[in-house]
Amino acid sequence: MERPSAVERALREAAPHEIFDVVRSLIERRHRARTVDLLLVDYAMTRLQPVGVLPHTRPPVPVHDSAPGRAFGAQAAHCVRDRSADTVTAHLPVSVRGDRLGVLSVTLAADEDGGPAADVLADLQECADALAHEVVVAERDTDLFLQARRAERLTLAAEMQWQLLPGRSCARPEYSLGAQLEPAYAIFGDSFDWSASADDLYVTVSNGMGEGIDAALLTNLCVNALRNARRAGLSLSDQAYLADQAVYGQHRGEQHLSTLLFRFHLPTGEVEVIDAGSPRVWRVRAGAVEQIAFDAQMPLGMFEDTDYVSQRFRVEPGDRLLFVSDGVYDALSPAGEKYSLRALAASINSTRLLPAPQVPRVMLQELLGHRGSGPAADDSLVMCLDWHGREAPTP
Repeated sequence: MERPSAVERALREAAPHEIFDVVRSLIERRHRARTVDLLLVDYAMTRLQPVGVLPHTRPPVPVHDSAPGRAFGAQAAHCVRDRSADTVTAHLPVSVRGDRLGVLSVTLAADEDGGPAADVLADLQECADALAHEVVVAERDTDLFLQARRAERLTLAAEMQWQLLPGRSCARPEYSLGAQLEPAYAIFGDSFDWSASADDLYVTVSNGMGEGIDAALLTNLCVNALRNARRAGLSLSDQAYLADQAVYGQHRGEQHLSTLLFRFHLPTGEVEVIDAGSPRVWRVRAGAVEQIAFDAQMPLGMFEDTDYVSQRFRVEPGDRLLFVSDGVYDALSPAGEKYSLRALAASINSTRLLPAPQVPRVMLQELLGHRGSGPAADDSLVMCLDWHGREAPTP
């Protein structure tokens, strides 16, 4: 049996709020590092926030146009040499199962070739990978890392929504998935969820009516009802039915949610879908951008005893699917012009070369350029799924 590394053992034994201090001390001893910094991406995914005890932290670093941001975006180590100080700083992605958390930056004395040796860089990346796993676990028991991610204060509704989400990206050989919500620090009704098993990927995209706490409570009820039904092993139709009844039983039709439910069969690419509302789906296949239309059914919680019927379609390797809430395509410019479907299709086309986790942030930035810097009338959600498919087993 392969034993855990010294780094993993040290992290497991550390108190949750001390895991970065443990990694920093280990790297300083092992590689005589001058500095070791952990930067976590903020909720808007525009800044990398240094981890430290508030309020004594360094200024944030922009995700775009910075050396740490380059490592974060490319998900690969990026080294920068300072000839005047004869040092090199290695910026390493801190990610777990495709969920991009931040960057570990380590400054070392430069070697004869001007950079860290390959084995040193590999060891630093192992430290970053181990730290990523422990940060996810530690967030259950300490607020240190959640506080570090905040460039500003979250509204209470946004706090509830971010705690509800599974993450902002994930990856497996069959697919890569990323999603983002805006305004990041004041969202209320939009939400997404996903869960994968050996052969299935479940994805839901929800747009709850209302504002503030009421919208957040409604979405929390719906998402947890869907999770409860899914974890009981029920079919997609029964998941929708039970969530519908949970919402209707609480609000008697006065509040409801527009929701898309998907089940992707990983071995075949067969997809089962229930369209219970307004979120829309776009597909990019062989360079062509098109909207996928489904039979619209009633939003969850609108009426009592609504039966939901699933439809089926197939995804092919190389397909990209984008899930978009009405806060995107109904967004108005300062002059009152709606963000058109043509503009949305152009945005989808312009981001076709980006990896799935980066697409939602870029598309929402383009939407902000249309909407302007004033307060948003509605929150917005973009999710991007790249389908790779499962390779056939070798005989």
